[in-house]
Amino acid sequence: MAHKEMRKMMQGAMILTIASFIAKLLSAVYRVPFQNFVGDEGFYVYQQVYPIYGIAMTLALSGFPQFISKIVAEQREPSNQKKILQQLYPFVFFLALICWGILFLGSQFIAELMGDAQLSPLIKVVSFTFLLIPVLSFYRGNFQGHLLMTPSAISQVLEQLVRVFVILVAAYSFSTFGWSVYKTGTVAMAGSLFGGVVAVGILWYYDHKVRVGSSAYLTQWRFEKDSKTLFQRLLLEGGLVSVYSAFLIFFQLVDSFFVKNALVISGLSDSAAKIEKGIYDRGQPIVQLGLVVALALSSTFLPVLTKYFIQEEDDRFLQASKVFLRFTTTVATAASVGLALLLPYMNFTLFKDYNGNGVLGVYVCSIAFMAVIQAYQSIQQSRNKFNSAMIAAGAGLLIKGLLTSILTQLLGTMGASISTILGLMVTLIFIVYFSNKEINRFTVEHGFLKKLMISIGIMMVVLLLYQGVIAILINRIDHRGQALMVTLIGVALGGSTFIYTIIKIQLFTVREWLMLPFGAKLLRMKKR
Repeated sequence: MAHKEMRKMMQGAMILTIASFIAKLLSAVYRVPFQNFVGDEGFYVYQQVYPIYGIAMTLALSGFPQFISKIVAEQREPSNQKKILQQLYPFVFFLALICWGILFLGSQFIAELMGDAQLSPLIKVVSFTFLLIPVLSFYRGNFQGHLLMTPSAISQVLEQLVRVFVILVAAYSFSTFGWSVYKTGTVAMAGSLFGGVVAVGILWYYDHKVRVGSSAYLTQWRFEKDSKTLFQRLLLEGGLVSVYSAFLIFFQLVDSFFVKNALVISGLSDSAAKIEKGIYDRGQPIVQLGLVVALALSSTFLPVLTKYFIQEEDDRFLQASKVFLRFTTTVATAASVGLALLLPYMNFTLFKDYNGNGVLGVYVCSIAFMAVIQAYQSIQQSRNKFNSAMIAAGAGLLIKGLLTSILTQLLGTMGASISTILGLMVTLIFIVYFSNKEINRFTVEHGFLKKLMISIGIMMVVLLLYQGVIAILINRIDHRGQALMVTLIGVALGGSTFIYTIIKIQLFTVREWLMLPFGAKLLRMKKR
């Protein structure tokens, strides 16, 4: 690949990474004021249907666009690129139409399966987002296939801004005009539709401004002998990216069908079960925030991995993969443990009470598992290995589906948290088993795992001592401002302790530090 084209690809990857970080941050942060306005029952209503939207937008943001961009980039001739898009578009169009039909026409049945017939209007509204998938994914995929990342990035961020604005307006209307939690949830879900329409408008503008006539596939379809093969690749490759990008969302979808029903079976009233599920759902924005940080930092390696793979530099690819996994494991494990220990203060800061501390403490451990799973999957995907990763995902989802209702009936929402952790553990075991044995040696090289456990242990001791001091000095925290200050000091104390320790015991080599974001600055601090 020419140097200029490689540089353009690396810059484009960074633009998309930054846009994805901003969009995910917005998607995590808005839930806190929303819950504060509508309470745990209102949060339950929104979160029951949110996974359906999450899956639709994953298909439109990453799953299909990544596959389409890859297919477009494989074709050197513009005529072949046009032909490929004309063959693929009708498949995606009819797939989206089928999904819309199932959700819209079956909304009442799906709502009743979730244990709450009043969710039907929310499901009907969110079903229309599936109709936007073909246009959004093909616009984005076509741009990205030509290394034009700015349209995708801008559309992604503005889509989230519009969506969050509508959601917060709905939440404000709930407290001001006395809307019901279901009406509020329906309007909040309409935000996804408004955001999607804005994204289509932005992409249409760029399409007519930058690549005039490139969207002929919208109306000019082709059906040829190799169309079936293309569709199979779309389902496998695009589907795999979608599954892993929305892996926790699929787990949340399982929770939507099983947790509230299991709580009612275990003896809770319908109203109490809704509130309990709403408290359990608090874990999702906390986990999402942790994952945004872990994956945003580690994703700086992905352009490097792609570069080495394209240039067939196997040794460098192997070395970069190991550093990628070491760094992701380090950041995600520290984030999981730190958040779990500081969760009581964070819970009060964000949600005004201490309800669900134990359940949420277990749930945030999913950050570590999910980050490492996605790192492994990215490496597998960059080497065009799809079947093993799909088996690993299927095994984890199966365990989650089988155990959620049983464990929730026995242990309440703690059982739901445990089923999530067990499902992720199974996925990780499978994906490690199918991975390159040399890559898996990252845990033992330079005593990495032992040093990581020592660093985590020291951080835990410091944070537990900090909790003890806070308990003696303040006893019980009853003000959110006070809880926020305690949380921020805890994050700074735990984070600085952990960073100092991993530098001191040489968790990473000097060469590895220099590959990390801000690694050179940290090494200079060590010398001082």
